Amino acid sequence: MRKVILVSCTIFFFSVISAQQSTYCNPINIDYGYTPIPNFADWGRHRATADPVVVTYKGDYYLFSTNQWGYWYSNDMLNWKFVSRKFLRPWNAGYDELCAPAVGIIGDTMIVFGSTYTSQFTIWMSTSPKQNEWKPLVDSFDIGGWDPSFFTDNDGRLYMYNGSSNRFPMYGIELNRKTMHPIGTRKEMYLLEPWRFGWQRFGEHMDNTFLDPFIEGSHMTRYKDRYYMQYGAPGTEFSGYADGLLIGEHPLGPFEAQSDPLSIKLGGFVRGAGHGATFTDKFNQYWHISTTVVSVKNTFERRLGIWPSGFDNDDKMFCNTTFGDYPHFIPTAKIDGSVYGSEGKSPYFTGWMLLNYNKPVQVSSTFGGYHPNNAVDELVKTYWSAATGNKGEWIQTDLGTISTVNAVQINYADQDVEQNRLGKWIDQYHQYKLYYSVDGKKWNVLVDKSNNKTDVPHEYLELEKPVQSRFIKMENIHMPSGKFAISGLRVFGNGNGIKPDTVQGFIVLRTEKDKRSAFIKWKPVDNAFAYNIYYGTNPDKLYSSIMIHANNEYWMKAMDALKSYYYCIEAVNENGTSVRTRTIKVD
Repeated sequence: MRKVILVSCTIFFFSVISAQQSTYCNPINIDYGYTPIPNFADWGRHRATADPVVVTYKGDYYLFSTNQWGYWYSNDMLNWKFVSRKFLRPWNAGYDELCAPAVGIIGDTMIVFGSTYTSQFTIWMSTSPKQNEWKPLVDSFDIGGWDPSFFTDNDGRLYMYNGSSNRFPMYGIELNRKTMHPIGTRKEMYLLEPWRFGWQRFGEHMDNTFLDPFIEGSHMTRYKDRYYMQYGAPGTEFSGYADGLLIGEHPLGPFEAQSDPLSIKLGGFVRGAGHGATFTDKFNQYWHISTTVVSVKNTFERRLGIWPSGFDNDDKMFCNTTFGDYPHFIPTAKIDGSVYGSEGKSPYFTGWMLLNYNKPVQVSSTFGGYHPNNAVDELVKTYWSAATGNKGEWIQTDLGTISTVNAVQINYADQDVEQNRLGKWIDQYHQYKLYYSVDGKKWNVLVDKSNNKTDVPHEYLELEKPVQSRFIKMENIHMPSGKFAISGLRVFGNGNGIKPDTVQGFIVLRTEKDKRSAFIKWKPVDNAFAYNIYYGTNPDKLYSSIMIHANNEYWMKAMDALKSYYYCIEAVNENGTSVRTRTIKVD
């Protein structure tokens, strides 16, 4: 145990949290349930969900995901209200938990269906989901389907897609929208091609070491007269978990596979952007929600992220995960999300930078090997844990210099959660206080959540007005269960200094024997803590990026073996980004 005593306890009480936030930060802050499947919790109880789908319905957003015993709705895509719902079989006293659910809209009706290999699952319907009013559309869906998705075309015809396998392809079929009976037989949509597309290779390092890759999580989007089929691959536990993209002229194909995934996030605090769904907001702008990876307590320990998406002037579909785990604006009529902002950044990106990457940390105590700096290392997989979950445990981060603070994200970790804690509990809530100081001696209250009664596992706080501070301190008051543990205490704003210098010596050496891979190297920039590598098959459409921390090389393994690629890089620090380097072509 290590304990640090503060020099002074002078406190000034006032809170500067924004009454109405206009920004969010991934992973999204919803009350993720503790995994309700006992054999998934052998390494300790933990929160988890995945396989999300969002639909916009009657002016609200509805979010369904795996094994949550209910769903959420929101009118702003920021504040989500949970609706408890066990989707009962009408002919059985038991219940089926929604796993990788399909959600569709037929006319004025929402339909919901959970994954199943049998006909034993009901398709539910509702015209009042906010009021939790549901009834069976069909008692049992004869053809079943694992990882299903629904798509209603402009002509009213209804389709279902499904598949989750490392042996079989993804399938599609048309359904009678009144009876839900199949029209014809299932048709093969797509089978993975890891021999060509490097990102489809199984494994954390895309090396297919012990299993073939999985295709799963289908979703269809129509834009103009083309159909954009999305699919998850190669495995939900990996940083390279992504949503690939197929394009065709008909809902059932044929489709042409695109070189790079629609959504992928190989670096940064949260990684992975697979098995998701694209939706439009109330302002007709596109967004993509997908699964992000934790996979520490269990392979299936996961969270959710929402990324700006859209179509460019050439109808190319994109999803912007650059700075995807930094603060972004929520949807508004004032932002046009159909175009990229300056130098490849989304117009929804606030420009607030991370202020405390690997900066000094002080804590009240430490449990085992869960060291303090794990809370500021920009890895959701690592965390600091105090010795207890008691009131008074605390953590303090030093920003290094007096900086402008706009927002704080608190990512809790699960350490020694009660063994009987499964699903959602009415007593799940966090309470804490945040303080700030310019000298580490005199402290002001930044946020007071000592009376909070909500569950905020990934709390995100936008300040009404930015403050000047060097130190941020968090004091625990109440944990819903287990020890006081933090995987990321992240402070955002501006370091009030100089942006990093432009990267020099940037080279990309493509492997001769395997064109899916390349070795990338550059000279380190003294005043940078991270780098964004941008890449793509068109020099004017570098829509994918990788954030690299504390290194000046990267082994790239995600390319299309049959295409030439284009690359550039920028440096990142507390004050912004450098000018991007000249784009280079790699054959």
